[in-house]
Amino acid sequence: MRVFGNEYNRMELAGAFGDLGTFIPFVAAYITLNKMDPLGILLSFGIFKIFVGLYFKTPFPVQPMKAIGGMAIAHPETITQGMIWGSGIFTGVFWLVLGISGAVSWLQKITAKPIVRGIMLGLGLGFMLDGLGMMKAQPFMGVAACALTFFLLSFEKVPAMLILLAFGIGTEVIFNPTLSAELSRISAGLRLPEIHLNRIDWQDLLAGVLILGLPQAPLTLGNAIIATAEENNELFPDRPVEVKTIAVNHGVMNLFSAAVGGIPLCHGAGGMAGHVRFGARTGGALVILGVIVLLLGLFFSDSISTILKVFPPSILGVILFFTGLELASIARDIGNQKPDVYVMLVTAGLAMWNMGIAYLAGLILYYAIKKKILKV
Repeated sequence: MRVFGNEYNRMELAGAFGDLGTFIPFVAAYITLNKMDPLGILLSFGIFKIFVGLYFKTPFPVQPMKAIGGMAIAHPETITQGMIWGSGIFTGVFWLVLGISGAVSWLQKITAKPIVRGIMLGLGLGFMLDGLGMMKAQPFMGVAACALTFFLLSFEKVPAMLILLAFGIGTEVIFNPTLSAELSRISAGLRLPEIHLNRIDWQDLLAGVLILGLPQAPLTLGNAIIATAEENNELFPDRPVEVKTIAVNHGVMNLFSAAVGGIPLCHGAGGMAGHVRFGARTGGALVILGVIVLLLGLFFSDSISTILKVFPPSILGVILFFTGLELASIARDIGNQKPDVYVMLVTAGLAMWNMGIAYLAGLILYYAIKKKILKV
């Protein structure tokens, strides 16, 4: 079924879940470690997944910001909820200014293709390694699910993700008898969001900017804005997007999310690769997922930690592995010019360690070679 330029069918439904490998671990960790209210998190995700699906009409992902999320989850004893919301306010204002002013478009112009491909390659390889790490928790299930996914993806019209999720959820329920009892106690209850801006003090805001927001900015620029725009426009040239629009959307998303107690949000080339790899071709996938997430937030936010237990770590690892594989494979179009390959590989290697440093190093190396300051 096609409605307003988006498809709603089994492949879009399958592709909708192609980003669960990053979505679920971050959301679960924010809830359990940082003690954040699931309602604000799921409400923000749900609303903006629906919005980007309807607006961009491509599988445009909405994800947790990785650098902020990684720091918050790694140090829950020192990173307060106010700092997380403060980083979201800073991020929102920052990208609104860069988007509206056009500064982000200038940054895109100076960011050459080998740098973008390096970021995508490094991120893809990092996802693959993270996926393998998650599969270690249940190695036999991980290997079986990986083999099953490779087989299913050989058939273009088979919704591989739906079968993979059914396999994972089925085995988890069968081999974890206590889970069935927990799931049986779930009940629906409508909850409405609250405004959280009055819970942020100036100390939280400043710490959120310096400790969380600023380190995230280069990663957002390289992956969530420039690389996502490049990927979208290559895969869907009939539905192009501009970095200016993406930056402004980042601003609006994060100001809203911080206001209702959510977490910093972004787009991302990896998320799009995951959606596309598992069948999504339009924004219908994001609308479907957004509706599901929004309903979970409004009616089941008190039980979300239990609901997320049905997704085994090994299955999430398989999803993340194939997302990384799809993203990294895009680098194949870089060509065979040695300077371009060098810049891409240096950027990719550093990106697996620090995305911001990778972007800056790739930029410096590219122009140093172009102006014949360096020779490779």
